[in-house]
Amino acid sequence: MTRLRLSLLVTAVMTAWLFAGAAAAPSACAPRAAILERLAAKYGEVPIAAGVTDRALLIEVLASGDGGSWTIIATSPAGASCLIAAGEGWRAVAAKPRGPRT
Repeated sequence: MTRLRLSLLVTAVMTAWLFAGAAAAPSACAPRAAILERLAAKYGEVPIAAGVTDRALLIEVLASGDGGSWTIIATSPAGASCLIAAGEGWRAVAAKPRGPRT
């Protein structure tokens, strides 16, 4: 999947989730600092990867030190962060260099 497709997918999921799921899960979004503090305190998760989409959303992956749990959050330019996904058994995968982009 190309970077642009991934960015568009994440943006679409985030938008749909925010508008459709807001009534069902109002606590899934909060100021970024509050979410980071809660994930660190409850699960020992800290940011391990981040990137900015073409729509200016900050996407972050947080994981516990032992890889027991992980969470993906998206933060808008206004500072509101929303939980995108969470799970268990996070593991880093070594990136293999590719040829130059065209």
